[in-house]
Amino acid sequence: MRRNLSTSLRRRRASPMALHDRLPRELRLWLAHAALPWSAQSALKLWQRALREARGDAQAAQAALSRAEARMIARDAAQVWGAHHPAALSPATAPEALH
Repeated sequence: MRRNLSTSLRRRRASPMALHDRLPRELRLWLAHAALPWSAQSALKLWQRALREARGDAQAAQAALSRAEARMIARDAAQVWGAHHPAALSPATAPEALH
């Protein structure tokens, strides 16, 4: 069956799940345990940069993503949960319960 692809209508973007399914396996594994709701696009962008900086080492790239996530949590923790929340102190002193 041939589909007519000539149209002036805007094409739909891929579904969020389809984008997620196309992510590298190591990134999908990391996202399964992430504390924040990452979009597939932003996670992939950060993953590619972390993997490049880690010279292809997937474990080092996953650790870099964990550190980035901890920084994001620390940045918002004081405002969201209060200044005395453990994550609000700093990413370095926050509990390593994220991963």
